[in-house]
Amino acid sequence: MKYSEIAHFSHPQHKLRFECSEFPFKCDGCKEVGIGSRYKCSVCDFDLHMHCAIPSPTISHSFYTKCSFQFLSRPPDARPRLCNACERDVTGFLYHCRDCGFDLHPCCAKLPMVLDDGEIKLYLYRKVSASCQKCGRKGRSWSYRSSCQKYNLHVACVKDMLVENWQGYLGEKSARKFDTRLPSLKNTLLTHNKSKSKSKKGWEMAGLALQFAISAVLGDPTALIAGVIGSMISKA
Repeated sequence: MKYSEIAHFSHPQHKLRFECSEFPFKCDGCKEVGIGSRYKCSVCDFDLHMHCAIPSPTISHSFYTKCSFQFLSRPPDARPRLCNACERDVTGFLYHCRDCGFDLHPCCAKLPMVLDDGEIKLYLYRKVSASCQKCGRKGRSWSYRSSCQKYNLHVACVKDMLVENWQGYLGEKSARKFDTRLPSLKNTLLTHNKSKSKSKKGWEMAGLALQFAISAVLGDPTALIAGVIGSMISKA
């Protein structure tokens, strides 16, 4: 559900307004990068993913059928914690299973099981046997894999790409000086095997897979945001 304006416990000073931006932001709830739909306080430069702004009190997930995840505003203890989906640090808002100790970033918890734009269909898997097009490794984290089984991207690798490219912005949010470009496909996909060649159509399909995986991980898996991601890639 979307509201034009909300009050939020994490920012009681001002109300947050819904907006959609083509520029990346760092969510002040989960501390992860985002793009597209968000709730924002323009006065304080405070941003929240939609999933962080309007969380569900409890959720279940098909990958963890015995778990019940509860939304928390901070990790349950001082120990370092990793998201079971992307294997990145959990330092802010999260979904936590008290029985199993599993943790999920809010956007990771709400990743669509299927991404379909009519040309390419990506399925979310907890584990796949195929190698990731970015790192060349198997396992590591949840993955998006195409129905043709040619394209596979770790959720962790997609996040790593974004953080590497937007590091300056993420480290100094108020500066608003950041690079919105993404690494070119030729430097990003299949970097583990440079001898492999791809047809133009193959690169286009790989690009579509990358666009939709990125837009989903950023918390806004829409055709609009995937198009924005695509334009960033083409300019890189």
